[in-house]
Amino acid sequence: MKLKFTKMEGIGNDYVYIDATKEDIRLSPEQIQKLSDRNFGIGSDGVIFIRNSNSGEFQMDMYNSDGSSSEMCGNGVRSVGKYVFDHGLTKNTRPTIETGKGVLTLDLSTDGSGKVQMVSVDMGEPILQPSLVPIQWPGTDPVINQTIEIGGQKYQFTAVSMGNPHCVIFVEDSDKFPVHEVGSKIEHHSLFPRRVNVEFVTVRGKDHLYQRTWERGAGETLACGTGACSVAVAAHLTERAGRKVRIDLRGGTLHIEWKESGNIIMTGPAKEVFTGEIEI
Repeated sequence: MKLKFTKMEGIGNDYVYIDATKEDIRLSPEQIQKLSDRNFGIGSDGVIFIRNSNSGEFQMDMYNSDGSSSEMCGNGVRSVGKYVFDHGLTKNTRPTIETGKGVLTLDLSTDGSGKVQMVSVDMGEPILQPSLVPIQWPGTDPVINQTIEIGGQKYQFTAVSMGNPHCVIFVEDSDKFPVHEVGSKIEHHSLFPRRVNVEFVTVRGKDHLYQRTWERGAGETLACGTGACSVAVAAHLTERAGRKVRIDLRGGTLHIEWKESGNIIMTGPAKEVFTGEIEI
């Protein structure tokens, strides 16, 4: 079968996008792994199908590079917004996208050529109740600055969900931290029944943070939008930052605001890299 695709990225968090609005395209985990392979396939952090939705204008159906499904991706949903507008699937600059976090509203900003450059997303409220993150933790109080032990080393972490689970850890120097070693062990820790994304964060200044992310099912990625939202929440809850923060990631910068109303607004770029056709 020949499959048409578009490669897109949001600050380096790259996915293969497939328009499944006219045809119900489904791929096996093995096929998704092949498309995502950076040596033998297209190369990406995963595959995102854009489908029709009964609750929003479109649905984002997302899979990690290992073929496992994922509920949500902040960088991914921004690129979905760019795709549906730039490719003429909608003329609405405030489209609604169904995700595992619920239906999200996007604000699309276009350039002089009428193409989308920046996207703001109302990501909804963070989930802090342990059973809903989910994390195996007693009680209903948020898990803030608690201890997890990995390889004899203790780390303080905060658990947040943005539709997908995150474990946020503040460290002195994220660039020197063994992200691959510690991140992979935390991803599969028994505390997290659905595995977990792990953020390793350094405070760079007032309301200025730097983040590296170990993504469940994908390994380290250049960026993670839901991770940045979780980092902003954890930074505020632990009194490291206010409600509006700039977060630098290896792929670029996101601006996050945790409003008094409880909702989180994420703003960042989305880019189309190339389109093509592949036989699978």
